[in-house]
Amino acid sequence: MATAKEEIRRLIDTLPDNATWEDLQHSIYVRERIERGRCEATEGKILEQEEVEQRMKPWLGE
Repeated sequence: MATAKEEIRRLIDTLPDNATWEDLQHSIYVRERIERGRCEATEGKILEQEEVEQRMKPWLGE
């Protein structure tokens, strides 16, 4: 498994030459959130579709 530093280097290599600091920050944030989600899924910390729909009902006015 690659270290965070190695992953960031790879990420930088995929960005265009005119990328901004904001572009880099956003890319790191998205990558971190994906990794966190994968870890949580592996640990079984996921919700079934029905549970998500039940939790969203108050927000959707149903």
